[in-house]
Amino acid sequence: MYHAEGAQEDFLVLSGECLLIAEGQERLLKAWDFVHCPAWTEHVFVGAGDGPCVVVGIGARAKGRGVRYALNETALAHGAGVEEETSDPKMAYARFAGDRPIRCPEEFPG
Repeated sequence: MYHAEGAQEDFLVLSGECLLIAEGQERLLKAWDFVHCPAWTEHVFVGAGDGPCVVVGIGARAKGRGVRYALNETALAHGAGVEEETSDPKMAYARFAGDRPIRCPEEFPG
């Protein structure tokens, strides 16, 4: 969900394409694009393109630094935003509360 937090984060797109929404602006990313988000940068990644996308994220959510799920119309339009600003992850992800994990297809071990 579209959010900002009190620690910096870095992201590297390994494969596929995704849409980055940062500070309300959209940018299409592809393999080997790198994004640095300073603390309190509002952001979310949304899958784009014809197949899966792999993004590696590195950061630290330290206790006391907090997180804020901000209201943003661009993120909402892509199904990746909250309708009311909150700092509670359970509220931010409440619409997914009934979702259950999807089983891996049999051809994948695990």
